[in-house]
Amino acid sequence: MLIVGLTGSIGMGKSETAKMFARHGVPVCDSDASVHALYERGGAAVELVGAAFPDVVVDGRIDRDLLSRAVVGKPEELRKLELIVHPLVAGLQRAFLEDAAAAGAEMVVLDIPLLFETGGRARVDAVVVVSAPEDIQRRRVLERPGMTVDKFNAIQQKQLADSEKRARADYIVDSSQGLAHAEAQVVAIIAALKKRTPKIWKASHA
Repeated sequence: MLIVGLTGSIGMGKSETAKMFARHGVPVCDSDASVHALYERGGAAVELVGAAFPDVVVDGRIDRDLLSRAVVGKPEELRKLELIVHPLVAGLQRAFLEDAAAAGAEMVVLDIPLLFETGGRARVDAVVVVSAPEDIQRRRVLERPGMTVDKFNAIQQKQLADSEKRARADYIVDSSQGLAHAEAQVVAIIAALKKRTPKIWKASHA
């Protein structure tokens, strides 16, 4: 089973690109969605994160806005959060891979926003980076509800530069020319990936 890492900086269109892979029959594990599930009522992260950041639990779930205020621009606090959440997300990814292998999937996508930053390159066979010019990225991000320039800058500081991600990519999706153009690239990448031999993960190694 070929494991593809999908990544890209904030505002580059990674989430839409993940949907394109899914539409073309490739199972996708969305790390952001996994974190959302962990933060919801009954999620495995609620008690642990709540113990570290008591003020962020509201009605039995993690309030993401409150959590963001507690960690953005505070490296030590962010690291504390990552040490809690990253192992939980990794566990969900392992379960996803096991299920996909059992279902006979030939290829899967792990959608990981901080793939390079967290050493995820070693866990995948190929990396697809979603990219767009800086002015388009900035416009997209600042149009998001609740986003500010300071918050955007803080997020960028913990992300590898887009130019460096492009340099490390096996494949690049340019998301700057519309969804149809991006999807055509995804189709071509899937065709190319099907010719590759998986090297990293086997069900027997889970």
